Amino acid sequence: MPIDYDKIKNWPFPDIVQTYTEKDSILYALGVGFGHDPMDEAQLQFVYEKNLKAAPTMAVVLGYPGFWVKDPASGIDWVKIVHGEQSLLIHRPIPAAGTVIGRTRIKALVDKGKDKGALLIQERSIIDQASGALLATLDHTTFCRGDGGFGKGDEAPPPPPKVPDSAPDASCDLPTLQQAALIYRLCADNNPLHADPAVARAAGFPRPILHGLCSYGVAGHAILKTYCGYDPAKLTGLSLRFSAPVFPGETIRTEMWRRGERIQFQSRVLERDVVVLNNGVATIKT
Repeated sequence: MPIDYDKIKNWPFPDIVQTYTEKDSILYALGVGFGHDPMDEAQLQFVYEKNLKAAPTMAVVLGYPGFWVKDPASGIDWVKIVHGEQSLLIHRPIPAAGTVIGRTRIKALVDKGKDKGALLIQERSIIDQASGALLATLDHTTFCRGDGGFGKGDEAPPPPPKVPDSAPDASCDLPTLQQAALIYRLCADNNPLHADPAVARAAGFPRPILHGLCSYGVAGHAILKTYCGYDPAKLTGLSLRFSAPVFPGETIRTEMWRRGERIQFQSRVLERDVVVLNNGVATIKT
C-alpha cells in the first residue's frame, strides 16, 4: 500500500524535553574526534570541564523524536530508508548543559515516482526551556527508497550546490578512532549496524560503519578548526549530502572553498579515496 500523504504531513510529534549535562557534551565531542591531541588546548575546551563549551554540531543529537518511521501506522518501508541530507542553522551557541525542547514537524514529502522513492524532510526546532530562545533549526532529509508512487506530494527542494571544480582553498585531515562508533552511539543512534559485526555483514558491510551524523560532526570540527579558530559562536550553519559510509579508524579529509562567510566543502576518506560527504555548505561569522 502507498503511504498516506496527509497522514505523514500531519504526523503528531510530541515535544521532546531533554536534559543534558556537561558529561553528555564531552561524550559527544569525544565521539566526533575532539581531544585527539590532548595537548591542544583549543580542543580541550570541548572535552574538559574547565570553561567547557559544546561543539556546535551537538545540536543534531538534541530533542530527537526517535525512530518514528518504524511505527506500522506510518506505512513507510523503514528497512529501505537512507539518511540523505542534513542541515543545521545555529541561532545561538548551544549551552554545555541544560534542558531543551525538541519540536518536530514534517516540512515536505516529495513523491519522486513509483520506482524512484520519496523524500521525507523533517524540520526540528531546538528551544532552550529556561529562556524560550530558539537555539537551532535542523532539516533531516530521509530517502524512502520503497515509498514512491503515492501521488499527492510537495515540490522538491532545490538541489544543493556542487563544490567548485578548482583546487580547494584549504583542507583539514582528521582521524577517527577505531572505537568512534561505539562512543558516538552512546549519545545518539544505537542502531546495531554501528556496533555488531554480524548485523553489519548482514547489511552488506565488512564491519560496522560510522554514523553519518558522526562524520557530519567531523566535517564541522574541520571547519571550526580551519575557519573559526575553534570559536563555536562563529559557526552558524552546516548542510551536506551523505554520499558513502565511513569505517571507524579511517581519516577524513575535508576540502574547503571559501566565499566570504560561506564555505563550500566535501569530505573524503583518505584510505580509500572515496568522497563520503558532498555538496557541503557552511556559514561562518567573520
